Amino acid sequence: AVYQAVREIKMFHLVTYSSASAGQAALAKGRIAAILDIQPDSGSSMARSPYRVFLQTAQSSAGGGSLASSALRDLIARADSRQFPTNVTIAVLSEKVMAGRIYRSIDFILPGQLGFSLLMAGVFGSAFLFFNLRQSLVLKRFFATPIRPRSLILGEMLSRLFFQVIGFVLMVALGYFAFHFTLVNGFYTFLEMLLFSLLGLIIFMGIGFIISGFIENESSIAPVANTITLPQILLCGLFFPIENYPGWLQAFCKLLPLTFFVDGLRKIAFEGTHFWQMPLELAGLSVWALVVGLFTVKVFRWE
Repeated sequence: AVYQAVREIKMFHLVTYSSASAGQAALAKGRIAAILDIQPDSGSSMARSPYRVFLQTAQSSAGGGSLASSALRDLIARADSRQFPTNVTIAVLSEKVMAGRIYRSIDFILPGQLGFSLLMAGVFGSAFLFFNLRQSLVLKRFFATPIRPRSLILGEMLSRLFFQVIGFVLMVALGYFAFHFTLVNGFYTFLEMLLFSLLGLIIFMGIGFIISGFIENESSIAPVANTITLPQILLCGLFFPIENYPGWLQAFCKLLPLTFFVDGLRKIAFEGTHFWQMPLELAGLSVWALVVGLFTVKVFRWE
């Protein structure tokens, strides 16, 4: 009876793990809000409570555990008022908080802000750069040399990467020292985040190069770039989790390159996940990098 009532709560998304250890690991990493265990209370009579509800939360679940506890208490109270008007409770709720890493707001915000910063700098910086090079006939002069388009694009990418990496380092350092941003394995986690960000930067700068290849007027760059970047910023889980969107929209949100990028950064920083442990994010970014790279070379123009 208690389980069926829990299933009807819209704010709950119930998941089942193959083993108790898998559930404990997910709770420790903050992937779930709580572990719920409903057992018949064999030591009591119906005069007391027929069920015992065990709720286990963790510090890594942020406010999810307290919300689950509040919802369960409300559920029990409403069940009592319907089935036991004489104030005999249907279940007794016991709570246990697992010790672990504290999930702070900065652990959710900073990876999103990093993705936002790199996306805007990569797209807008690259789009205006190549457009100005073409308008000033610099690319036309390069055309008279043996240089290939892919070599020119790669060279410009490397030069832009250097400055974007400096900004990335400063943002992470500020988050870590000023706001206690979680780096599970310290400097090694920072290095993994940095390497992972390079893949995202390549994609974002490639999008900017593609825009510059299509646009004929400099005043059109900003509107076109905003049309591409704004939906990603709103739908990638940068400001709030994707799970808050309707189900039909979540599938689209999970295919965006910024979603793969931000999710990967959060897993590396807080959960301590390594590259080889998140194949979905790596595969998604690799496919986007391949598609964007091919389009970049295809639409490249010397003048």
